[in-house]
Amino acid sequence: MNKKSGPLSYRQAGVDIDAGDALIEAIKPFARRTMRPEVLAGIGGFGALFEVAKRYREPVLVAGTDGVGTKLKLAFELGRHDGVGIDLVAMSVNDILVQGAEPLFFLDYFACGRLDVPTATDVIRGIARGCELAGCALIGGETAEMPGMYPEGEYDLAGFAVGVVEKSRIIDGRSIAPGDVLLGLASSGAHSNGFSLIRRILERARPDLAADFHGRPLGEALLEPTRIYVRPLLALLQEIPLKGLSHITGGGLTENVPRILPADCDALIRKAAWPQPPLFAWLQREGSVEEAEMLRVFNCGIGMVIVVAAELADKAAASLVAAGETVFRIGHIVPARGDEPRARIE
Repeated sequence: MNKKSGPLSYRQAGVDIDAGDALIEAIKPFARRTMRPEVLAGIGGFGALFEVAKRYREPVLVAGTDGVGTKLKLAFELGRHDGVGIDLVAMSVNDILVQGAEPLFFLDYFACGRLDVPTATDVIRGIARGCELAGCALIGGETAEMPGMYPEGEYDLAGFAVGVVEKSRIIDGRSIAPGDVLLGLASSGAHSNGFSLIRRILERARPDLAADFHGRPLGEALLEPTRIYVRPLLALLQEIPLKGLSHITGGGLTENVPRILPADCDALIRKAAWPQPPLFAWLQREGSVEEAEMLRVFNCGIGMVIVVAAELADKAAASLVAAGETVFRIGHIVPARGDEPRARIE
């Protein structure tokens, strides 16, 4: 008969409830800064309550979810955890934005093997900052401590955003027509896509991630958070009817722009219309990556594409520049020719 060694506790099994409670207390001030008047009950309860504003006549909810992907591996290596929280928010709010939706609230899921409160606090501080940039409320989330599921010091993230758009103002691309102009908003870097390839390039090149790269460490340039386009584009939508929006994530320009095109339209994009950012030039050179592969894996410097009527393109660009965006006139819509690719980059 096996001898008993005494009573077991959850802490002995690897789960520290007190650490979880400490994390909730640590993040409450960050979440409080993101609150909106529609929040009826936020962090701390079993569920969060949010009231849809009465200014909407026919409100349509738009939901999105995403993660940060293997960019996290680089964050673990460099010990930098605040920026990935912004990435997490950006990937979901930028996605729901393309249908014209105003992000209302965000929830996060943080999973780890053993909860390190300072690291988790850095991550969620970044999530709250992302919510501030997007104007949405961080109203809840889940921290899961699962011993044996993750290597020491590692974690995973998922995020969930819900927004609202007036039914009559949903952007669905149906009005896109030949002659419309494509405006590209500059990205802040690789955003949160292509990091499996980036990590392979780093394995091959073996660079010093602390070395200077155009004024800052290379590792910092690689971890630059995803740009959040919500506020300037929502403001623009109050001035100008946009015909289409495409968030340039996995699949790059060649696969994301066609997602918003009607069947009778293709996009013609001029690669010379914007300068190749140094980071992408470095990745292409060090990885010997072909041009077509670059364009379908990375954003290559363009994080959001806008389709607007030609007569409104200059006004739209000026408004976005005034809001702090870097804008390029990157191409136009042409009649579909019935073959691939539907986004032709010349």
